[in-house]
Amino acid sequence: MFQVTIRHPETAPRVESIADTSAIIGKGHECRLRLPGWKIGREHARIYRSKAGLYIQDLGQFFGTTVNGTRIHHHGPIAATDQITVGPFTLVIEDRIQTQAASTAAQASPATTGAPPPESPGPTLQPTPPTPLSHATHPTHAAYPAHSVHPPLPAHPTRAPAAPTPEQFWRKHIHEALLDAIDLRRRDLVRMSDGELRAETEALLIELIDQEAALPEAIDRDRLRRDVLNEAVGLGPLEALLEDDSITEIMVNRHDEIYIERRGRLERHPASFTSERAVLGVIERIVTPIGRRIDESSPMVDARLKDGSRVNAVIPPLAIKGPALSIRKFGRKVLTDADLIAFGAMSTQMAAFMRICVEQRKNILISGGTGSGKTTLLNVLSNFIPDGERIITIEDAAELRLAHSHLINLEARPANAEGRGQIAIRDLVKNALRMRPDRIVVGECRGGEALDMLQAMNTGHDGSLTTLHANSPRDALARLETLVLMAGMDLPLTAIREQIAAAIDLVIQQARLPDGRRVITAIVEVAGTESGRIQMQELFRHEQRGRDAEGRVRSRFTGCNAIPAFYETLAESGVQLDLSLFNAPSDTGDA
Repeated sequence: MFQVTIRHPETAPRVESIADTSAIIGKGHECRLRLPGWKIGREHARIYRSKAGLYIQDLGQFFGTTVNGTRIHHHGPIAATDQITVGPFTLVIEDRIQTQAASTAAQASPATTGAPPPESPGPTLQPTPPTPLSHATHPTHAAYPAHSVHPPLPAHPTRAPAAPTPEQFWRKHIHEALLDAIDLRRRDLVRMSDGELRAETEALLIELIDQEAALPEAIDRDRLRRDVLNEAVGLGPLEALLEDDSITEIMVNRHDEIYIERRGRLERHPASFTSERAVLGVIERIVTPIGRRIDESSPMVDARLKDGSRVNAVIPPLAIKGPALSIRKFGRKVLTDADLIAFGAMSTQMAAFMRICVEQRKNILISGGTGSGKTTLLNVLSNFIPDGERIITIEDAAELRLAHSHLINLEARPANAEGRGQIAIRDLVKNALRMRPDRIVVGECRGGEALDMLQAMNTGHDGSLTTLHANSPRDALARLETLVLMAGMDLPLTAIREQIAAAIDLVIQQARLPDGRRVITAIVEVAGTESGRIQMQELFRHEQRGRDAEGRVRSRFTGCNAIPAFYETLAESGVQLDLSLFNAPSDTGDA
C-alpha cells in the first residue's frame, strides 16, 4: 500500500491511498490516478512496486514526467522527499509498507540516481543516453539525463518509447479530445451511415481544433484534421498507404512500427498510429462489416477490405508487442495476361497456351509459396473462361475479381463466439456441386476439400481451377495427396494418386525471385501414373542466368520441345493449335 499526495497551484491538495502494487497516472477513465488537463496523456505514467521499493515509469507522453526537476524514463526507489511533476501537478509518494527500508536505501544510495540496490536479483538495463527535446514551444523541457538508469522491472524489460514529435503528440491529443467529446454528447453512432458518421466527426474535429489555443502555428491544421479523422472513423495512417499504387503489402508490427513492400522490397515507413487502441479500432472497423470478430478469446482473424485486399490481424495476448495487422493489397486495376507479360511474370507463349487450356476446360492447379502471385494468376486465368458459363468461386476471404455476368461468389464463415455456425470451404465445395456449376474456382485448397474438388473434376465439372502452397510441381502433387488424406476417408495411396492423375491436367508453378519479381517458373502436364507414381511432363520453364549490375535476376522463359498429350485430342476436334509455342529458343536473350 502507498499514499499519493497530489498538489495543483489552483486547487487544494488531495490524498489518494493505493492498495494495489501498481497504478496508472493519466486522464483516461481506466486510470487509478486521474488527472485532468491537456498536458496529461490518457496513460501518462505508471507507479509500480518491486523488491527494492516503489518506482515510477514515464509512458512516453510528449510533456513527460520529471522528478526533482529532471526528466526521467524510470526512477526509483521513490523517496518521500521526491517531487514528481506530471503536467501542472506535483505528486509526493509515501510507501507505507517499506518506509523504514526505503529510508535505509536512501541513506546508502540516493534515490535520485535511479539505481537499484546491489542485492536486487532483477536485470539492470543500460543507461539511456541524453535525448534532447527539440520543440520551440516548450523550452523548459530538459533532456533525459545521462545518469538515469532503468530499475529492475517486475516483468521482461522493454524498450523505452521514443519521445513523440509535436505532430504525433497533437494528433494523439486531439484524438483523445474527440473521443471524450463524443462520449459527452452521447450520440448514437451505431445508427449513422458511414457518410453521416464521417461528416459528424469532421464537424466536431473542426470545432475542437479551433478551440485549441495552445496548438502551435507550425502544425498544419488541415493535415491534423485529416489524420485524426482517418484514425477515428477510417483506417488511420493506412489510408494514404492504400492509395499508393506502388505499395503491394502493408505490415503493422505495432502501433508505431509500420513496414511496406514496394516493388518486391521491404522498407520501414514513417507513418504510425497514435496508440494500440487506435490499431484495435481500425481492426474492428475492418472485420465487423463482414461478420468476423476479434477479441481475447479469438485473437486472430482473416478478413478483407472493400476493394478485396486480404487482411490478417493478430492481437494480444498472442501479439506480444501489440496488435499486428497485415494487408495484401489488390490494385485498382484488374490485371490481365498482357500486364503479367509486361511485368516479366510470363512469356507470350505461356499466356497463349494457358488461354487455350482454360477455354478447352482443362483442370489447373496453381502452386507456389506465400506471396508468389498465385491468387493474381488465378484471377487472370479465371477471366479466360468464356462468357455464358456459370462460375462459382469459393474462398476463405473473397478476393477474386471476375468479369463475368453469370457468377456466384461464396465465402467461408468462421464459428461464432459460442463455437457454432462455422461453414468451411469443404462444405461450400459440396454445396456448389448442387448448384449446377460449369466451373468451380476454389481460392486455395488447405484441407479435406481437396478430395471433394478432385471428385468434382472427375465427375464432369471440367475446367476447374484452384491453388495450394508448394515449392515445386512434384511437391504440389505430394501435398495434394496429404490434403486428401486429411478428409478422413482412409483411402489407399494408390487410389488417391490415380484420382489426382485423372483429375489434374496442368500444374503451374509460381515463385518469387530474390529481386522481388513474381514469375511462372514451370508449367507441367500431369501424364497419368506408372508403377504407382504420378508421371509429369514439363512444357515450359523459367531459367535463371545470374544477376545484372543492378542486382536483378537475369532469366528467360523457354519451351521444352514437348507437346501435351491432350493436344492430339484437341486437334482432332478441330481446335486450331500453334505447336511452335513449345519450341525452345535458339537465342540467348534474357527475360
